[in-house]
Order: sequence, then structure tokens, then C-alpha cells
Amino acid sequence: MSPVFPMLTVLSMFYYMCLRRRARTATRGEMNSRRAIESNTRALPINVEIVQYAKEVLDFSSHYGSENSMSYTMWNLAGIPNVYPSSGDFTQTAVFRTYGTWWDHCPSARLPFKRTPPTFCSQDYVELAFEEPVYPTAVHILETYHPGAVVRILACSANPYSQNPPAEVRWEILWSEAPTKVNGPQARQFTPCIKQINFPTNLIRLEVNSSLLDYYTELDAVVLHGVKERPVLSLKTSMIDMNDIDEDEDEEKYGCGMDNLSKQLSIVTLREWPTNGYFDKLPYELIQLILSHLTVPDLCRLAQTCKLLYQHCCDPLQYIHLSLQPYWARINDTSLEYLQSRCTLIQWLNLSWTGNRGAISVSGFSRSVLNVQKYFDKLKIAC
Repeated sequence: MSPVFPMLTVLSMFYYMCLRRRARTATRGEMNSRRAIESNTRALPINVEIVQYAKEVLDFSSHYGSENSMSYTMWNLAGIPNVYPSSGDFTQTAVFRTYGTWWDHCPSARLPFKRTPPTFCSQDYVELAFEEPVYPTAVHILETYHPGAVVRILACSANPYSQNPPAEVRWEILWSEAPTKVNGPQARQFTPCIKQINFPTNLIRLEVNSSLLDYYTELDAVVLHGVKERPVLSLKTSMIDMNDIDEDEDEEKYGCGMDNLSKQLSIVTLREWPTNGYFDKLPYELIQLILSHLTVPDLCRLAQTCKLLYQHCCDPLQYIHLSLQPYWARINDTSLEYLQSRCTLIQWLNLSWTGNRGAISVSGFSRSVLNVQKYFDKLKIAC
């Protein structure tokens, strides 16, 4: 018998013993890991994060493709990515209608509306529905060509798949930032730091500004991360001094409620003050000129200070050109009714993006708009 066979037998037995020992060690480690998970489960409940792609596209302001095609249309944002992580110009992506500033510089461009807040820079939007309502923890936007157009991400309290429509529709801003120039057209996964909200959502709205882009931006998919149970705020977040709260942050938190602007417009109770200070000595036209630089919510706040400023803020001359597009989430029939008495001399009216999900009815639009149409020169009701 050759001496090679006993040697192979010994090596085989040694290899078998090593495998058995490794298997026992792995099994013991798995058991220890399982015990650790079970002990952590008893101490702290695990809230599993849900990751989901957009189920369907509900609404949008524009797209490059035609309605009878799938090329360059917003419908391509639904489902898993078709192109990412590849970069380039692909027909399977979602593309908005414009880019750059050529649209504003062409001879047919419309003159901008006055009183538009400087923080509102959105040019287009798209609304996406997801399967499960969650408390968002992250939003991933897969951009495949010329990224950097997204300027706002919003979440809606209404469930588009619910049979019972909610009494109040609330929009909350998850993230907002001015448009920035991105170097290079390469694909990227855009994941901004979003804030926590106090309601679950499965309706996400993206707003874009393509004025700084050298070519069309192309989006491939949107991924929503979230949990079913509301996450507990950390101790550092919950301990906030009331004196440190900024008014702008408070407005951003509560400013998208549908009835917020209506309540501001309806307040007519004014305190009695002995004098109006030095405002009595200013010419009426000068005060009107100063107030012409204020936005509509600022006019509503200023009208609550004194009777003189209330008279100026309700003067129809302040509402000759009125754009309600920046406040699309807060405008309803009641808001238009309160504005009707102030818009008797209105010439330009921008109602674009308003009336979402029945906020403005046909009868409410007829009562408010048709009654003040005497001096109309321009009515914009896009989307």
C-alpha cells in the first residue's frame, strides 16, 4: 500500500474536524446574536424602516414628452429606476419642459407678478404616491442627467388611496433650499436632510427650479424611507428655548395649513390705540408705496396693528397685481371670499397651482373671480 493514502486519510480527517469546529462556533455565534436581539427587543421595540419606490405619478406641472408617449414623461418616475446609476440623456427618465433662462428671455415671455416672496422660486412640480403611509426618515432622488434642480420637498397629510377624504389637507415642507449650480451633468443620488413631521404620509411633492441648468434635468426614481410609528425626538431636539424660535421657522412649520391664510384674512378686530405715531404725518401715497413691497401674508399681519395700517392694507390699490401661486397649499374658497372685497380693482391675478384636491370649487371660483373681472387684463390658472 502506498504511503500516500494514509497521509491523505489523516489530512481528510483533520479537515473534517476543522469544519465541524467551525460549524459549532458559527452556530454558537448565531445563537448569541439571536439572544442579543431578543434582549434588545425586550428593552427597546424595533421600528423597522420601510423602503418604497413611488407607486404612481398623481400630478405634475409640465413634462418634455407628449401625452401619448412614455419618452421623457413624468410617468417614468413611478417604480424602480430604469437608468440609474448610468449618466446621460435617456428617454426612460422624467424631464420637465424648460431649463436655463431662455424661457424668460424670449419675446413671448410673461411679465413677472409683483409681491412674489423671494423664498418662492419653484417653477415646476410633480406629486408622487407611495403604497404605505410612513413617517419619512429620508427621501432619495435619483438624478441621471444635469442634477441640482430640486428646490423643495413637501409631504401631504392626505392619503390618495383612502376612500374617505380628510376634512383638512395639510402640506408640510420637509426640505427647502435655493437653487444651486452643480458642476457636471453626472448622475447622483440626492438625499437632503429632511425634518421630522407629526403625521404619516404617502404623498410626496417635488418642486424644481431649472434656471441654473445648462440643459434639461432628468429624474429616474424617488425612494421614500420611513417608519410606521412616529419616531421619538431626541433629548437635544426636545429641549428648545422658546426665545430661540425663529418666526420664519414657525411660519414654515405651520404655514402650509389650509386655513392659516384664511384666518389671517378674516381677522378684523383691532385694538384701540390713542395715536398712530408718526404715520399720521406721512403722505398716503408714501405709505402705499412702502406697503407695495410686502407679501400677502405680511399685509394680513400688518393690518392687525392699527386702524390706519388696516386701511392701507385693505386698499384695493394694493391688489392690482396679485399672485396666489406661492400660497397654493393655503388657498381655498374661504380665502378667495375674504380677498374679494380687496380685489375690486384687480388687473392681474395668478391662481396657478391652487385648488389642489378640491380646495377651490367651481362655485367658489365663479363667485370670487367672476365678480371682480371688470378690470381684468390677465388671469393665469396653469395647473
